[in-house]
Amino acid sequence: MDTVLAITYKGGVVLAADQSNARSIISYQSNLDKIKELTSHSAMGVAGPNCDLVRFTEYIAKNLALYQLNHDGTQLSTKAQANFCRSELADALRKGPYQVNLLLGGFDEKAGPSLYFMDYLAALEKVNFGSHGYASSFCLSIMDKEYREDLSEEDALKIIDYCIHEIHTRFLISQPNFMVKVIDKDGVRVSKFGGDPADT
Repeated sequence: MDTVLAITYKGGVVLAADQSNARSIISYQSNLDKIKELTSHSAMGVAGPNCDLVRFTEYIAKNLALYQLNHDGTQLSTKAQANFCRSELADALRKGPYQVNLLLGGFDEKAGPSLYFMDYLAALEKVNFGSHGYASSFCLSIMDKEYREDLSEEDALKIIDYCIHEIHTRFLISQPNFMVKVIDKDGVRVSKFGGDPADT
C-alpha cells in the first residue's frame, strides 16, 4: 500500500513518498523515509515490502559508492545508475526477486534533471513524471494535466501537494504523512515531511 510520486521541473526533480510502514492489518510506523539518497545528486523513492526496500536501496547505494572509490571519485550519471538498478533487478528476477517498484531521479551537470520509472520486473523508462502504488489512480491524471516542460520548483511542489491532498481526500487507505525531497544542482535536500524519521 505504498505511494511514490515524482515529477521533473526545469531545474531538478521532486520525489515524494508516504511514510507508512504496514503489513496486513497492522501499521507499524508513520515516519519511515522511503526515499534513499544514492549519491550527492540522485535519490530513489521505493514502494514495496520494508525488507526489500531497505535491502535493495542499501545494496545499490553501497555499490555506487564503491564505484566512485574505485574510479577516482567519478560518479555514474543518473542514466547509468538507472541502468545499473535495472540490471540488478533483472538479474535477481530468476533467483530471488526484489518486490520493489521505484522512481529514480537525479541531476547531472551536462544532462540536467532526469527521472526513471522502474518496476519489480525490471522494466525501465525515462519519464517526466510518475507514480507507484494504488494512489497512482488519482495522481497520474493530475500530473498529466498540470505538467509543463517549463515548470518551476514551486510549481512542481504545488503539483505534488495537489496529489497528496487528493490522496488524503479520496484514497481508502490512510497515509497521513509524506516525505518530499528535491534534487537539483545543489544536491538532494528534504523539502518537508509529516513524520520525522529520527523519532523512534
